[in-house]
Amino acid sequence: MNEPNNSKGLVIIFTGNGKGKTTSALGMALRAAGHGMKTCVVQFIKSASMGYGELEGAKMLKGLLEICPLGRGFMKLDKEKEPAPQDIQLARDTFNSAREKILSGEYDIVVLDEFTYMVQYGLLAVEEILSLMDEKPEGLHLVITGRNAHPRLIEMADLVSEIAEVKHPLRSGVKAQKGVEF
Repeated sequence: MNEPNNSKGLVIIFTGNGKGKTTSALGMALRAAGHGMKTCVVQFIKSASMGYGELEGAKMLKGLLEICPLGRGFMKLDKEKEPAPQDIQLARDTFNSAREKILSGEYDIVVLDEFTYMVQYGLLAVEEILSLMDEKPEGLHLVITGRNAHPRLIEMADLVSEIAEVKHPLRSGVKAQKGVEF
C-alpha cells in the first residue's frame, strides 16, 4: 500500500440491470491509479480467455492495477435448481482468492466484479460475505458489482448506486462492441 490512508475505507456497491457496473468500478480503479493507489479487481464470472479490453489496459498500469479473471465465463444458472458442485467449488476458490487479496494489506481498493451473483444463485452464503466486509482492513475500499445485490449487502454498504437500463443498443439488434461492451 502507498502512504497511510487515514480515511475510512468504504464499501461501495454498483448494482441494477443497466450496463455500467463493471465500467464504473474500472473507472474508480483508473482514478485510484492516477493517485498512485493500488487496486485489485477479482472477476467472479469472466475468464482470461474471453478477450476483455480491461485485461490489456491493466497491463499498461502494471503495479497499480491488477485484474484477476478467475471465472469460467457466463454461467447458465437457475435460481430454482441447486448449483452444480463445480460452480460451487469455483465460487469458493475465487472467494478465497479475493479474501486473501482483501486481507493482504497490499491494496487500497479491491473490486469484487459480478460478485452479487454468488449469493443470488446460492454459490456463497450472504453471512460469509458480511463477515468478510466486517474483517476488511479499515482503510481498504471494497467495491462490489452485479445485479440484484442482496438487501443485507446493501444495508451494510456505505454507498450503493443502482444502474438502470433506459435504452440499450442490443435491444435494436446492435451487437456488443469492442471497447464499449468488452
